[in-house]
Amino acid sequence: MTKNQNKNIVAIVTMMFLFAMISFVTNLAAPIGVIWSNKFEGSNFLGMLGNMMNFAAYLFMGIPAGKLLTKIGYKRTALVAIAVGFVGVLTQYLSGVVDANSTLLTLPLNFVIYLLGAFIAGFSVCMLNTVVNPMLNLLGGGGNKGNQLIQLGGTFNSLAGTLTPMLVGALIGTVSINTAITDVNPVLFIAMGVFAAAFMILFFIPISDPDAHKNNKNVVYERSPWAFRHFVLGAVAIFVYVGVEIGIPGTLNFYLSNITDKGAGLDPSNAATIGGFVAGTYWFLMLVGRFIGSMVGGKVSSKTMLSTVSLLGIILILGAILSPKTVTTLMPVFTGSSFAMTVVPLSALLLVLCGLCTSIMWGSIFNLAVEGLGKYTKAASGIFMMMVVGGGIIPLIQNWVADQSTYILSFTVPLIGLAYLLYYALIGSKNVTKGISVSDDEEVPLDTAPQSIPVEG
Repeated sequence: MTKNQNKNIVAIVTMMFLFAMISFVTNLAAPIGVIWSNKFEGSNFLGMLGNMMNFAAYLFMGIPAGKLLTKIGYKRTALVAIAVGFVGVLTQYLSGVVDANSTLLTLPLNFVIYLLGAFIAGFSVCMLNTVVNPMLNLLGGGGNKGNQLIQLGGTFNSLAGTLTPMLVGALIGTVSINTAITDVNPVLFIAMGVFAAAFMILFFIPISDPDAHKNNKNVVYERSPWAFRHFVLGAVAIFVYVGVEIGIPGTLNFYLSNITDKGAGLDPSNAATIGGFVAGTYWFLMLVGRFIGSMVGGKVSSKTMLSTVSLLGIILILGAILSPKTVTTLMPVFTGSSFAMTVVPLSALLLVLCGLCTSIMWGSIFNLAVEGLGKYTKAASGIFMMMVVGGGIIPLIQNWVADQSTYILSFTVPLIGLAYLLYYALIGSKNVTKGISVSDDEEVPLDTAPQSIPVEG
């Protein structure tokens, strides 16, 4: 094996860890939010604010991340993102060091510092999302090998999403008003260690920029992606989808971890542990769903895939909402020392199954939304990255509804979101815009498919 091949293997492994870190850092917010929720007398709205701050960063960093990538290249952007991620996690750790009795703007100072850390970490995740996919494609040499590495990275992403709530739930066990963020310090130390190691490894590995040998060509943009109706509705669909994807397991974790909710049907002594592992199963099913989607994606249209999973998701959530609290079922759940068939509400199982539905939505929505955009596809990708902010806003709305009513009724929020996605798949995705040139040379048919589709990170 040559020296360059060795360097490539190390770089690929580093990118895989970063792919996992994207999901790891993002999914820390919901289980840690359980701790803050109990600090604020069970306020789910305040408990979900960390998740909101994490995703709010996308709104501010989506387009600048793309510009930074263009200016300093892939490797340097990745290094900046890793450094920012380390600072974000470090800030969250420091929130546990601050005196809990200190206040700022009527909020506990340690909570404000935690929110700042979540916001900084969000900047990192946004930049990493912009970098990791094309870097893996470059390291794989493009083509099928590059795509294979991206799909493998997506698997690591889903695996980290599966393990994060389980790990945090196992650490904090029973959640009470005395539970503190310091109880999850081992997880934060692991995150900082991976960021530090990834920075050092990537710093010493020579990786050429994938665009370094491309001829620069001046492209005239007469319009913008906003001129295409199906793209506008698709951007809204991305906003809604990410909110649904994050809101379902996040609120489910709150529901099962809340020992004061008599309808959860769990033993209060380990409710948070079980809640974390049940929510983690949702992310595991997303991993399974992505694998299945990669196998059938070449044979089934994006419209059919999105409409089918949206309808199935609607049925599952309706079943969860209408299912009486007294109806329970068995699920394989980690109980603290081993896996065992554990009694959980039937509604929890139905909500977990939604992971199979949300797993393949990103690619389907993107494909439908950028169809026929041609030279406007790159600009559309930057806008999509901004719309990921829906992952913070919609779960926040859902948990406000939970505060005003019940956890189960709050799932009407993702239910409405899935109804919109079904509308978009069946009607809104149709390209009705005419007369706009999407090519540098000539006007091409608007039903021309894009050459590449980014993979969700």
